[in-house]
Amino acid sequence: MRWLATALLAALVLGGTPVSAAEERPLPTKDPFYDYDGHQPLAKVPAGTVLKQRAVTVTLGGTDGPWAAEQLLYRTRDEHGAPTVTVTTVIEPTAAQPSGGLIAYLSFYDGFGPQCDPSYTLAGGYPGNQTNQSQAEEEGLLIAHYLAAGQPVTVPDFEGEQHHWGAGQESGYATLDAIVATESFLDIDRRTRVVLSGYSGGAIAADWASELARTYHPRQLHLVGVAEGGIPVDYAHNLRYVDGSASYSGTILGVLMGVGRAFPFNLHKHLSRHGRRLIAEVHDQCIATFLGSHPGLRLRDVVKRKYRDLYAVRSFVRPLNHLIMGRHRSHPDVPLFMGVGDSDGTGDGVMLVGDVEALAHQYCRQGANVLFRSYQGLGHEVAGAEFEPTATDFLLERLEGTPFHGNCDTIGKGNSIKPLPVPKRH
Repeated sequence: MRWLATALLAALVLGGTPVSAAEERPLPTKDPFYDYDGHQPLAKVPAGTVLKQRAVTVTLGGTDGPWAAEQLLYRTRDEHGAPTVTVTTVIEPTAAQPSGGLIAYLSFYDGFGPQCDPSYTLAGGYPGNQTNQSQAEEEGLLIAHYLAAGQPVTVPDFEGEQHHWGAGQESGYATLDAIVATESFLDIDRRTRVVLSGYSGGAIAADWASELARTYHPRQLHLVGVAEGGIPVDYAHNLRYVDGSASYSGTILGVLMGVGRAFPFNLHKHLSRHGRRLIAEVHDQCIATFLGSHPGLRLRDVVKRKYRDLYAVRSFVRPLNHLIMGRHRSHPDVPLFMGVGDSDGTGDGVMLVGDVEALAHQYCRQGANVLFRSYQGLGHEVAGAEFEPTATDFLLERLEGTPFHGNCDTIGKGNSIKPLPVPKRH
């Protein structure tokens, strides 16, 4: 792809600080840096506080490196507001003149195990197989492109240390707290312009951060733009869309594990013997590892017969409703670029065009300036390749203060993204 080739060439001359080699690091679960060991109760530590920091070396795709960076352990909160910690990796374009902005790059790492964490893979850790490694290298090129434009980049492990994949508010909190921690570490002004970039799993963090920003750190952040693509707006819709899919039915296992980890939903209780075996196989993997490994899998195949209609289970439906995007009491008030593929008239194979359009339409009605695009004939991965160049230009223009006009007047109403009826049955 021409754009990625350009990004690679730019990265080779981006002027970061090269180091001799990335040292081997233990998995985050075996690395004491990831543990909070302070004397003050974590609940009394302000969100966004840097608790630890260390110098690391990172690899950025096929660029000439590795490069010097800094990792920060910082205080944040989980889906339900409880205090917790996670890590962000901060990379500066040291040889370029900083432009006065900050980019939060939100990875599509989609991880259930520590080997998936961006803080680990950026530092040279192996994510388990070549598919995951190639994905990490692709993201490294995107990060390098932003650095080549003179922008510092912060890359948070926004799923948290318990890998609550899909937990939207937790991902949003971790993203916003990473920005506060990064600004503190870099000693930059709160008026610094900040933008967010996220595709697929990264769009979970990008969207929820944009929703939460007005009420969470409202005086500490100057958010000026958000680019989000391949957006999982409503997990109930995504589950039905991928049910029986040849390529994306592994998403079913991901959603079940995500809900089971972040919410009081007893996953093990509801699984069939076959379902337990499948979950045992993938419980600590990155989603890319098992996304298409069970073609034709259906939700009913992994649950007990009496739970075949899992949408009749209260403890499952309530989290799904809670995670529908656009339901928070606050909403984005900054320019947004929202994109999604449309390979079959419904969506990109896993994300639904009508859902993303509905969310964009809602944000327009609430006063946001939105540019919405659907990529006709393109599936999820290829649509991402179309989305990223436009997202990069969009975000750099927001950092420069370039006037922006979206296309709210042409965005349709899309699908209904109303919550499911909550059953009485527990």
